[in-house]
Amino acid sequence: MDFELPESHRILRAAVREFCEREVRPHAKAWDAEERFPREIVPKLAELGLLGIRIPEHFGGAGMDMLAYAVAIEECARIDGSLALTVASHNGLGTGHILAFGSEAQKSKYLSKAASGEWLAAWALTEPGSGSDAAALQTTARREGESWVIRGTKMFITQGSVGGFCVVLARTNFDVPAQQGITAFIVETETPGYSASKKLEKYGCRSSDTVEVTLDDVRVSDAQRLGEVDAGFRDTMKILDGGRISIAAMALGLGRGALQMAIDYAKARSAFGQPIAEFQGIRWMLADAKTQLDAAELLIQRAAWKADRGERYTQEASTAKLFASEAATRVCNDCLQIHGGYGYMREFDIERHLRDVKLCEIGEGTSQVQRLVISKHLLRD
Repeated sequence: MDFELPESHRILRAAVREFCEREVRPHAKAWDAEERFPREIVPKLAELGLLGIRIPEHFGGAGMDMLAYAVAIEECARIDGSLALTVASHNGLGTGHILAFGSEAQKSKYLSKAASGEWLAAWALTEPGSGSDAAALQTTARREGESWVIRGTKMFITQGSVGGFCVVLARTNFDVPAQQGITAFIVETETPGYSASKKLEKYGCRSSDTVEVTLDDVRVSDAQRLGEVDAGFRDTMKILDGGRISIAAMALGLGRGALQMAIDYAKARSAFGQPIAEFQGIRWMLADAKTQLDAAELLIQRAAWKADRGERYTQEASTAKLFASEAATRVCNDCLQIHGGYGYMREFDIERHLRDVKLCEIGEGTSQVQRLVISKHLLRD
């Protein structure tokens, strides 16, 4: 629906699409099969501006808005969900937290390195025993003079072994309710005690770096504290709002890519003497896919529009993420069905899209969590 986008966003879409066709499509299948993070693509992402798309220009970024960010993620996901996840997590979580709540010194140091691709960003909230119940985290940060000592284990950390810094959420106060006693810290990954202790084998998004991170008495100065003491959970919820827009956009892109594969296959594949695209059953599946994806796009645009106007958009982000992720999963599944037996083979990219899109119903809050968020706002309103 480019006709509704500003010209700058249409130019961005075209540039990212051309880049992904040239630099990503020829390699995405191999990266997935090898389960290898493609470090060689990082400088190219930075050169295009995708690693600092929302970072202000005076810190070396592109200084674009949330809508542009969503457009870029969608285009990356149209070709490769892993690449989209890398760009989304780097921008929306790690650098996004510093952009929103960092000091000027922190922004100057870390955002410029993030935009240039010198350092990728990681963000560590989830733990082995705390996922949807994020406030139940057990990682601790103990103050010692002008330093903090962090100890704990984080799970499912994107860029955890390839990033230059990681925003870590840790408990700093046990004498207040769980959601009021958490603080964020910026930990450079070369700091003694920080280690990517386990590479995780995944169903999808296999070329995105995902690891378990161990923090074994990691010592950081108070200058590395991000935001106010004990206010990290409140800040985290705001960061997740933006992250949900990006995951919705990732789902949309995966669905768009899958739909185009199904259209191309239906035109080329013949059965009973005619292309299968002539059969009403196939046509209706394609029409339903198009309708669901267009609806998802409008929900994403609404959430991004409210974010860019500085309005509260928690409910809109959750609605977009819930609908887009579940719709795109249905679309990818139906598009694989259109491919028949070939869709089940790794020779065709459609099976990779179906594997990748499932993450969108889980990451940045499961579908069940999104329903809780939406219903909470409905009942409160």
